[in-house]
Amino acid sequence: MAQTITIEPITRIEGHGKITIQLDDAGLVSDAKFHVVEFRGFEKFCVGRTFPEMPAITMRICGICPISHMLASAKACDGILGAKIPPAANKLRRLINHAQYTQSHALSFFHLSGPDLLLGMESDPGLRNVVGLIHKFPELAVKGVKLRAFGQHIIRMLGAKAIHPAWAVPGGVREALTTEQIDWIRQNLPEALETAETAVNLLKDNLPNFKDEIRTYGDFPSLFIGLVTPEGGLEHYDGLLRVMDSDGRILEPGLANDRYREIIGEAIEPWSYMKFPYYKPAGYENGAGLYRVGPLARINICDFAGTPRADREIRQFRRLNGGKPVLASFFTHYARLIELLFSLEKIEELIEDPQLFDPHIRAIAGANNPIGVGIMEAPRGTLFHEYQVDDYGVMTAANLIVATGNNNAAINKTVQQIAQAYMTGKSKITEGLMNRCEHGIRIYDPCLSCATHAVGQMPLHIQVFDHTGCLVEEKIRD
Repeated sequence: MAQTITIEPITRIEGHGKITIQLDDAGLVSDAKFHVVEFRGFEKFCVGRTFPEMPAITMRICGICPISHMLASAKACDGILGAKIPPAANKLRRLINHAQYTQSHALSFFHLSGPDLLLGMESDPGLRNVVGLIHKFPELAVKGVKLRAFGQHIIRMLGAKAIHPAWAVPGGVREALTTEQIDWIRQNLPEALETAETAVNLLKDNLPNFKDEIRTYGDFPSLFIGLVTPEGGLEHYDGLLRVMDSDGRILEPGLANDRYREIIGEAIEPWSYMKFPYYKPAGYENGAGLYRVGPLARINICDFAGTPRADREIRQFRRLNGGKPVLASFFTHYARLIELLFSLEKIEELIEDPQLFDPHIRAIAGANNPIGVGIMEAPRGTLFHEYQVDDYGVMTAANLIVATGNNNAAINKTVQQIAQAYMTGKSKITEGLMNRCEHGIRIYDPCLSCATHAVGQMPLHIQVFDHTGCLVEEKIRD
């Protein structure tokens, strides 16, 4: 008899959602869906506000990645100004963004995914968390906390606070760093790099324990989209849009940001508040235009990183699939740690740049263009902000496509693949199944508050329905 299994709420990700698994008459998985049940509406809140307010407003979408929204918004506002920001402001924005990557990737690995990777998928859920990690690996857990704090402290030094700092503005930034603050970064950077190296080696040592997960956690052909430098290098703050297929063919070598609508379409489904972006030239039907963004995509599409530690790891990463793009989403954990190394190395470069001390950090102008587009790479993937204003600089429309939204179709496909691998005709909703479905989502480090532009929490709820739509099994975990 056909059934549907629902998993709700989903834990250790930001936001609120659920999973439903549909079983056919033979008890085999026929479909699985990741539902985002938070209400969407933030874009409407922005209409009627003046565009200089947008960086401070949009960063309130999320408390986990406010820097990403602040910077993407500021870049969109720069476009409305029609002004080029001063070089010092550009480098300061890059510095705070690398600090954001440091704290976000450290949070993802040590706090959210580390319990699964280091304690095991089948371990006691009461202990499979950061507290359990502290008990079993106290020294490593402390290092992880300190690494995240390192990134947070740089953000705090620049913006006066670590969360929602009113710092990036249209045309530049408000404050620069002092010599004393740069000295603090210089003194604490070696420990941060050491911890990042430890995390990379620890993950690589544990990868042989996850052969089944590697095979079943989002291992499928897809497109990959992200920013690269004009030379094809790894880029997080400002670059050109590159599109690559699963064989490594470059479909779009470098598209200007303001032309993103030529390749990105947006679809909706009745069972989720999150949009389903797709690669427009391939179309939405049958998943032809499905693409992935984020660490895995960025490491796949770039030609190089440009820093020694990150480039060393990229060379090893590329061997995972014989030089072709790595398709298994489980390796996003590895890609994320490569980016952690990259960001720390870029911080090391930036603090030695004398231009960082240039007092000219903001260009002043009015609304010169009716549309501004800001695209950057948030830790979770490509983030799009597009604003339209009237002659007085008042917002008439806003469109936000966030990293988690870009990955929405891929997350759904990953959940389906995991369910098909771990559920058989006589399977029940086991703890291992629940956690594997969760982990398949957690790989993408989703931020559902960003994706729906609402505040929420993310526990786990699974339901099983038969072919008539009757609920036959249900489990809820707070």
